[in-house]
Amino acid sequence: MTDISNVVQDYLLEIVLIIGGLLAVLIAIQYVRKKDSFSYKGLTALGFIFGILMVIVALVNYQDWILSTALIVAIAGFALMIRPLRDVHISPLLALLVMAIVYIALGSVTTIGSVDVSFLAEGWPRIIIAFILGAITYMLFNFAESIIKLFGKILNWWPLLFILGLICIAEGVSIYLGYGSVYDLILPYLQN
Repeated sequence: MTDISNVVQDYLLEIVLIIGGLLAVLIAIQYVRKKDSFSYKGLTALGFIFGILMVIVALVNYQDWILSTALIVAIAGFALMIRPLRDVHISPLLALLVMAIVYIALGSVTTIGSVDVSFLAEGWPRIIIAFILGAITYMLFNFAESIIKLFGKILNWWPLLFILGLICIAEGVSIYLGYGSVYDLILPYLQN
């Protein structure tokens, strides 16, 4: 057991890159073949879980990696993670939650500092404040949701996802073989 944990610890970056790349390539292939199949949905769910792991690993270990590798891991992790969530609308639920919390919290407010605000604890002022804060929450999260959806659509376009997967695999193999990042390998050719 210790040997396996040592191997995982020593080669964590390579493992994450190769598995994430394989998942991205397989998801893109299954999408083209049959996007309604159980295997595509299963790979997407596995990609979601592994994408979260990739992002966490990138956030924890990015200081030990070169920038281009850390970016590849983070982008691939985000692409895998966002695929099943592209069409989920969470902003209305969060707005309703904020409205309920504010409405409940205002029920027990009587003073703020030395100012009497007990009029906010009942009736229309309580409903209006809860509604306004819920609307602000909805607008902010709807904006964030739109940005995530845009990047999700770009990164999950199947040709780009396929290429991203191949880049992850190439990066993992290159690092494992001791050549460093793929970026380091192609940089001399780009400078000429």
